[in-house]
Amino acid sequence: MQSYALSDRIQRYFLYFLLYSCIGWAYEVFLEVVVYRWGYSDRGVLFGPYCPVYGVGALMFLLCFRRLLDHPLPLPGRLGRMAGIFLGCMLSATALELATSYLLEALTGSWPWQTYRDYAWNFQGRIALSPSIRFGLGGLVFLYILQPLFERMVGALPAAWRRGCFWVLAVLFAADCAATWILPLLC
Repeated sequence: MQSYALSDRIQRYFLYFLLYSCIGWAYEVFLEVVVYRWGYSDRGVLFGPYCPVYGVGALMFLLCFRRLLDHPLPLPGRLGRMAGIFLGCMLSATALELATSYLLEALTGSWPWQTYRDYAWNFQGRIALSPSIRFGLGGLVFLYILQPLFERMVGALPAAWRRGCFWVLAVLFAADCAATWILPLLC
C-alpha cells in the first residue's frame, strides 16, 4: 500500500468504510431474501442502505491483516499465510460482532442478528460458528480481491473528486446517524 498524506488516507478509509458498509447491507438483504427466503427487511440500523459494522470490520481487517499480505510473517507458505489471515479475520470479526451486539442492545434494546439463536453453536444468540466461518472467508475475499480493486477505483479518482465525494458522503452519513439516533428521542 502506498504512503499518503493523513487527510488523503482518512478520505480513502472513509470511502472504503462506506463501500463495505453498503456491500454488507446488500449481503444481509441477499441472505434474507434469496437464501433464507424470509422476505425483505432493512438489515441496517441507520436509514441509509448500509451496515456500518461491515465497514468497521473491513477497516479492522485492513489495518490488522493487510501487512501480512505486503510483508508476510514467516508462516509456512501462501496457504499458511491464508490460514492465519482466515483465523485472524474470523476471530476479530466475531469479537467485533459480539461487542456490537452489546452496544446495540444498550442503545436500542436489541441487535439485528438475534436469529443466531437458531444456530446449534451460538453464544447468547449474539455470535455463532457458521457466521464466524463466513467472516473468515469474507476476510480472505476482502483482502485478496475486493480491497485491491477498491484501492484502484478510489485511487483513480482525481484528488478533488475524491475530496468532494468524501465531504458529501461524510455529511450525508453524519446526518443519517443524527436522524437515526436523535429523531426517536424527539418523538
